[in-house]
Amino acid sequence: MTKRLFQPYRLNSLITMQNKLLMAPLTRCMADDNLVPTAEMAQYYARRADSGLIISEATIIRPDGQGYPNTPGLFSPAQIDGWRKVTDAVHEKGGKIFAQLWHTGRVAHPHFYGGDEVLAPSSETVEGTVPRMRELTYITPTPASPEQIQQLTIDYAQAAANAIDAGFDGVEIHGANGYLIDQFLHYDSNKRTDQYGQSPENMSRFALEVVDAIVARIGNERTALRISPGAYFNMAPDVKDKAVFDYLLPELEKRHLAYLHIGIFDDEMQFEHLGGRASDYVRARYNQTLVGNGGFTAASGEQAIEDKRFDLLAIGRPFIANPDYVTKVKNNQTLTPYSEDMLSTLY
Repeated sequence: MTKRLFQPYRLNSLITMQNKLLMAPLTRCMADDNLVPTAEMAQYYARRADSGLIISEATIIRPDGQGYPNTPGLFSPAQIDGWRKVTDAVHEKGGKIFAQLWHTGRVAHPHFYGGDEVLAPSSETVEGTVPRMRELTYITPTPASPEQIQQLTIDYAQAAANAIDAGFDGVEIHGANGYLIDQFLHYDSNKRTDQYGQSPENMSRFALEVVDAIVARIGNERTALRISPGAYFNMAPDVKDKAVFDYLLPELEKRHLAYLHIGIFDDEMQFEHLGGRASDYVRARYNQTLVGNGGFTAASGEQAIEDKRFDLLAIGRPFIANPDYVTKVKNNQTLTPYSEDMLSTLY
């Protein structure tokens, strides 16, 4: 029933996956107070090394990118060393792992890094409070200057180099789900009038500059990207967003990335301005390796791959509940249901 999922998949000349199942990035907030990965995190990832590829929890590129407590970083020597223990543990089990690189943009909070501003494309404030720390209210962000945007691009590239130093097989740039790069790609959060705003070309500029800087540093075969064409998380949709992604997707295809990952929580969500599902919209415009995500079971994901809707399947919460997810699916064993209380521990 899921035979195709367990066939090897060649991403490129450097990376062949043992199956078509990816462990999706899952924020766990389990790093220590210096944002260093712990021994428990190494054990957690190693237990899931029989997936074709693990995508790490989102990992911040520099201090002011933090928007949640105890999320790991990749900008200090201690953090790099901590991640090296994780990647060593995964590789010892025969697995592969990419680091997801993250800056939260306007949903960052100075509480975490002791600053006095939050950088974003524009001064559009997110309503509400910080998850897991509801006493913290979001502040009005400061529009990043062109010089600050250039520095962010440099810092993304340095974090990618740090990831390779830490033993990761590659990186997935987090350009989705309402965080910094995604904020540049949507009209709700990008009100700029300079070279990073107003037109699809300008609004795509930062994403492409980050991709190009990372590719120049570690190579296209080790570089992937996650995107959310349908704005639905920490921002409102706008029909004009489609034009941005109409421009961005062909540009990404020219870069020959390791893969492109659809950042969505439910693949069945319908977006009128995209003509239906976000994944179908992307597939029609992107012909290289595409990763589907969002509420799939192994069986429904297998069918979607069979139907050529995407090439690889990312599974999220079931991997939290089932460290042996791959074995259970292979053997048609009952999966342990996910529950929210599982978020408080790593196992």
